[in-house]
Amino acid sequence: MPTHPRFTVLVGHPNPGSRTARIALRAAGALRAAVPQLTEPAIVDLAMLASRLFATRRPPEVTRALDTVAGTQVLLVATPVLKGSYTGLLKAFLDQLPPDALAGRLALPLLVAGSAWHSLALEMHLRPLLIDLGATVPTPGLVLLEHELTRVERTLDEWAAAVAPTVRGLTRRKAAA
Repeated sequence: MPTHPRFTVLVGHPNPGSRTARIALRAAGALRAAVPQLTEPAIVDLAMLASRLFATRRPPEVTRALDTVAGTQVLLVATPVLKGSYTGLLKAFLDQLPPDALAGRLALPLLVAGSAWHSLALEMHLRPLLIDLGATVPTPGLVLLEHELTRVERTLDEWAAAVAPTVRGLTRRKAAA
């Protein structure tokens, strides 16, 4: 019986109920439609943890979120581009993971950007951060421009179809292990 890859969506937008969070969930749905073996994703919305990330003693909900991200097999990381890069909130959270916490994990970066100029933030900033934590980031990342968000379904379906073989490959490797 094949194992099902654990799937997590990590949202780095600082505001609860953000457009980035909504888009991330739509992207997760498109990916699950393309790869039915994926589990229903766990959602780690950093807006809900922001006030507790720098507590002197790490609160249990932050520990649970870090454990969820470190324990996943497929991690969809969604963030808006703010000041030319991913959010400081996302960085502050990921900085609390131990080195190589994402080793053996597949990370799928997704940026919501105001301009095509911001597209470089995925390759120059977010991908290297995820790789530094040990993640495999083999697929094309997804950059969604704000002016295109009203008609994003086709883009998400095309992206999901493009990354599905990589995700399915992970499924086969985990099942064989």
